[in-house]
Amino acid sequence: MNINLNNYEKQTFDAIVVGSGISGGWAAKELTEKGLKVLVLERGRNIEHIKDYKTALTDPWNFEHGGKPTLDIIEKHQIQNRTGFAISEATHEFFVNDKENPYLETKRFDWIRGYHVGGRSLMWGRVSLRWSDLDFEANLKEGIGTDWPIRYKDIAPWYDYVEKFVGVCGNKDGLAHLPDGQFQPPIDFTCAEEHFSKEVHKKFPNRYLIHGRGAHITQPTAEQTALGRASCQSRDMCMRGCPFGAYFSSQSATLPAAKRTGNLTIRPHSIVNSIIYDEQKGKAKGVRVIDERTGEWMEFFAKIVFLNASALGSTFILLNSTSKRFPNGMDDSGQLGHNVMDHHFRIGAWGELDKFQDKVQVGRNPVGGYVPRYRNIGKDKRDYLRGFGYEGGARRSRKYVDEDAFGADFKKQQTEFGNWSMDLGAFGECLPYYENKVELSKEITDKWGQPVLKMDAEFKENEMKMRVDMKNDAAEMLEAAGFKNINTFDDATYPGLGIHEMGMARMGHTPQNSVLNKWNQVWACKNVFVTDGAFMTSASCVNPSLTYMAMTARAADYAVKELKKGNL
Repeated sequence: MNINLNNYEKQTFDAIVVGSGISGGWAAKELTEKGLKVLVLERGRNIEHIKDYKTALTDPWNFEHGGKPTLDIIEKHQIQNRTGFAISEATHEFFVNDKENPYLETKRFDWIRGYHVGGRSLMWGRVSLRWSDLDFEANLKEGIGTDWPIRYKDIAPWYDYVEKFVGVCGNKDGLAHLPDGQFQPPIDFTCAEEHFSKEVHKKFPNRYLIHGRGAHITQPTAEQTALGRASCQSRDMCMRGCPFGAYFSSQSATLPAAKRTGNLTIRPHSIVNSIIYDEQKGKAKGVRVIDERTGEWMEFFAKIVFLNASALGSTFILLNSTSKRFPNGMDDSGQLGHNVMDHHFRIGAWGELDKFQDKVQVGRNPVGGYVPRYRNIGKDKRDYLRGFGYEGGARRSRKYVDEDAFGADFKKQQTEFGNWSMDLGAFGECLPYYENKVELSKEITDKWGQPVLKMDAEFKENEMKMRVDMKNDAAEMLEAAGFKNINTFDDATYPGLGIHEMGMARMGHTPQNSVLNKWNQVWACKNVFVTDGAFMTSASCVNPSLTYMAMTARAADYAVKELKKGNL
């Protein structure tokens, strides 16, 4: 992999990929493997696989501050700190410095970012679920937003393709609305999880806990082993970086695959300001870049451009790409920047189970279990649209150690366990609202002189109605499974914190109602592709990253074919 740190005034490639996270890594892999010379531009620093996972193998007692964030860490991560997000002494270096990267909020928006090679692929939750036509057809059937220009059959082969490379563990459950995939063996349930799933299914035939489907290798393939990847060790310290390459990230998988082609150049510290539009040819010819460290401006040129800077990052670039042809940004529909979506969560219940006192869990399952959506499916009709699913799991914790314990009593208490406990946290779908938007601020600029984004989005009545069931149903299922001391929770949640930002450059059937066509191409500039969360037309209730990967691979395949035909 050629890490390009030189300040070239001009350089030409076959393709430019903006961003190196989950979708950007896939774009780099697919385009280089198809023979294109590819430049990946990453706005942050370089992070090398294994070498730069500085805390991955650090024992808890070896942190200077016990793992707690220092006042300096809190000062640099003001957004994450106000949310209670897991910014710690072990993980803070992977999260953006909020003071140096401001944005404006008309309404509260908790933007969680990672500016470095690999992006948020180093910190993601790794839940890997497929969409179904329940999701792709919902807008059309309900008259919401605009219709997706694709259906499940269009993306199913690409789900197969990416799952085999990624390594997704899971079980084939036969659910039409949560399609099965190309799975490696699931991580075993604990006895309490098996009990919960069985008992809940007895009382509620359409509800049960399935094995979590996560991007964790459990049975490495030859291809994965060749990339230096190994099986998950069930350490559940994933956010520090995985030195085993067991969970999928750009560093462990897609970028090494791109590197071995000899066609990859990565340039970190490269903030993409805008797309350069050729008025005569009617297409993009490259991008304008600011060097993060020096402030120097430069230009890079290519036949095609893939935007994978995150949903908000790519939207910023499109909005900032003004020209005579595009005075308001690279869009003709008026939809650019609108339809902001994220999942709403931080709601559910937990309880204790006094069974299985002779058993404890082995290891720390980083995947857990999943209760698939069951609301507004079939005959079930609620006073809100769409639905939600639950992530959760059961474990035994150590008993509380008496502060006066000493000697033999202290040692004895250290070996004793309390009851099994189980938590269920719901993730709910947010509808696409045109009035939920982001725009370029005219009030302040960042340290490089660029406008910052202004966020104006909120969860609305449909989401609030859904949250009633999200909380009550969790308690209901725990009670049905015999759990005691059940407590519900409903913590405040705002757009952004789900870290599933979507929309803003949605796909559609026509350039009058969407920014992108069914191939992720900008309608008005067809050699620009957007394959991160910005392209999403609706949100589903399942985690979106697997869909980003599949759609990126699909778009890259199409782009290369069109390039060879001379259409781009």
